Amino acid sequence: MISRFIIVSLAAFAATIAVSSGDHTLTPRIVQEPGFSLIGIPVRTTNAREMSGQGVIGKQWARFLNDGLLNQIPRRVDSDIIALYTDYESDHHGAYTFILGAKVSSAETVPSGMVARKVPPGKYAVFTSEQGPVDKVIPQCWQRINSLPKTAPGGDRTYRADFELYGPRAADPQNAQVDVYVGIR
Repeated sequence: MISRFIIVSLAAFAATIAVSSGDHTLTPRIVQEPGFSLIGIPVRTTNAREMSGQGVIGKQWARFLNDGLLNQIPRRVDSDIIALYTDYESDHHGAYTFILGAKVSSAETVPSGMVARKVPPGKYAVFTSEQGPVDKVIPQCWQRINSLPKTAPGGDRTYRADFELYGPRAADPQNAQVDVYVGIR
């Protein structure tokens, strides 16, 4: 589904997150997410680290794809990849845990080196990225989200759990479109 291009694309996260998003306005749809369990590989980072050229998110993608970790996740409910941002120290300026994995029907068995997390139920603002190269559209989408006033996504951000959904529309990383779920009150 997701090709090796994402390795290079997300490794370029640091260089492209600061790309100007122009005057395009993102209008999210608001959904009530029932919550789900996820199994994946974790790493602790900050946006500042990711922008410094010393980022770890691109390395997580490389490991995930090169080692075939998606296929090692037991009880997956679909073939989608989830990129979860959780355990926020404060807000998008502080440290957070990034977990790359998949939704599962049960998190009873967790492979070595992976963790299980519950994405909490609640209200989420869903932003859909532009369609294009994933290394451009995802950082631009996050830049726009993080530049919005605190209440603009449809409610105050909770900084409990946000996630990107890499589904069928992300199959071609040169022409991808991804939904970004931002937890709100």
